[in-house]
Amino acid sequence: MTDTAFDEVIHAPNRLRICTMLAAVDAMEFSVVRDALMVSDSVLSKHVKVLQGASYVSVTKVRGRSHPRTWLALTPEGRQALAGHITELRRIVEMAQAEQ
Repeated sequence: MTDTAFDEVIHAPNRLRICTMLAAVDAMEFSVVRDALMVSDSVLSKHVKVLQGASYVSVTKVRGRSHPRTWLALTPEGRQALAGHITELRRIVEMAQAEQ
């Protein structure tokens, strides 16, 4: 069972989008995430470092023929934190809807 918890690390809009994108796949290439978010390499790197520091995202560098590629993956801890965060967001929305 997932613990319901508002997660300040995940809640920032770009980090929430990163986590939700990664939740749908085993891993995603850094450039694909960057392009989907329409941010620069440095902006994405900063958000990934925060998520990595919380053990929510893992980063793997793979040496390719022309250049190294960086892959991002949501860790089990990241999946659990995201699920709890989404559950809490739903609870907040339900409270707001009940008050209308």
